[in-house]
Amino acid sequence: MKIFITGIGTDVGKTIASAIITEALEADYWKPVQAGELDFSDKDKVQSLISNSKTKIHENSYALQTPASPHYAAALDGISININSIKEPKTKNHLVIEGAGGIFVPLNQTETVMDLIQPDYKVIIVSRHYLGSINHSLLTIEALKNRNFNIGGIIFSGDENEATESIILSKTGVAFLGRIDNEPYFDQNVISYYAEKFKENLQRLV
Repeated sequence: MKIFITGIGTDVGKTIASAIITEALEADYWKPVQAGELDFSDKDKVQSLISNSKTKIHENSYALQTPASPHYAAALDGISININSIKEPKTKNHLVIEGAGGIFVPLNQTETVMDLIQPDYKVIIVSRHYLGSINHSLLTIEALKNRNFNIGGIIFSGDENEATESIILSKTGVAFLGRIDNEPYFDQNVISYYAEKFKENLQRLV
């Protein structure tokens, strides 16, 4: 199974969710495009948070210097992202693929993160509560449905907001996979706790 992790925006908790899902399924992990934080990138964070011995962390197709939209970060590095150069790693294991920002974040002048999603991927959306997050969640789900992508479910990140969560779930029919609370910190023990908590719902996607 190949799972693509996207968010309703930036800094909503995609990497923590990716680590939890990677640990729960003992899957491989791949982030095609990394922009900024190369000294401790998202793949390094996931590696530090998981504790199983089966996961393989695959190299980024593009590792860009600046924490910015990939199309701009690439331009600052003097390159242009060629989507045909982004090759999915070969593995017999489950594969967790983490996107960059939201689905309409531009990779270049014509393509966005959504163009990385393949027909055989199951998409998991990470939504974090803030003013406007209902709109951003509904728009993300609507755009994915318009392209007929298989939405595996949604993970809410942060403290529970029943009014927000219930309207998103009722209007979209998307499966609720779990919630990641506002923890004081995340380490291997915390990730393992959530992996066990999410495992049953995730295994239903297999």
